[in-house]
Amino acid sequence: MKLLRVGTTGAERPALLDAEGVLRDLSAVVPDIDGALLADDAALGRIRTAAEAGELPVLDADGLRVGPPVARIGKVVCIGLNYHDHAKETGAEPPAEPVIFFKAADTVVGPYDTVLVPRGSVKTDWEVELAVVIGRTARYLGSHEEALAHVAGYAVAHDVSEREFQIERGGTWDKGKNCETFNPLGPWLVTADEVADPQGLGLKLWVNGELRQDGSTSDQIFTVAEVVRYVSQFMTLYPGDVINTGTPAGVALGMPEPKPFLRAGDVVELEIEGLGRQRQEFKPA
Repeated sequence: MKLLRVGTTGAERPALLDAEGVLRDLSAVVPDIDGALLADDAALGRIRTAAEAGELPVLDADGLRVGPPVARIGKVVCIGLNYHDHAKETGAEPPAEPVIFFKAADTVVGPYDTVLVPRGSVKTDWEVELAVVIGRTARYLGSHEEALAHVAGYAVAHDVSEREFQIERGGTWDKGKNCETFNPLGPWLVTADEVADPQGLGLKLWVNGELRQDGSTSDQIFTVAEVVRYVSQFMTLYPGDVINTGTPAGVALGMPEPKPFLRAGDVVELEIEGLGRQRQEFKPA
């Protein structure tokens, strides 16, 4: 299933994109798409039954904002340097273990929402990423099979980053990762049963129409299954939590000088095979 949330910020309603690409209203079936729903097999079953029976009313998508596909996210866990080609372009050694950092849940916005370039920023950068959404409480998972059984689905994430804040201003990466609007998510949460192999997905990103990133999750250093298993050794993952699993090569940071960092007025588009497409205009904070 392709689940999404539509409407004005803070007042989104749950919806489903059916096999014909028609937007359907879920608000009579479930109150929202959040961790509680993703952990409730019976509720997910009701959605499937209603969709298959053709009982869901059509929503007019014209002019309707698409919000993040998951509400009330508990935490956004991020994996750094998780593609061989990205580690190479930044001059970093491939890590021996996954590099973990966090984004605040309030950085998450819709896939077409405006992204704000922070005040004083000269090194705002782009990163297309596969996001994993957790569907069952996960702690100390013992195998890759067990890890994948805890995944509710997948989405497109844009891990917007400010490299000066991240690298040159002291401390950890958090300063460059947590500026407002820095994690567009969606448009859809695609349930795990529709993603046959999370290690076989193409990722692309364009800046002002120019292709900048063109990679595949097959190049990940640590697979989705290993990332979920590994992270569960250090923290409990709850339904609705999100893991951004890293970005392929092609970011501004890895390019020759002068590096083409983002400025207000730029337009970024990104997509992952089978998971949909995002578009953001960048404006001054």
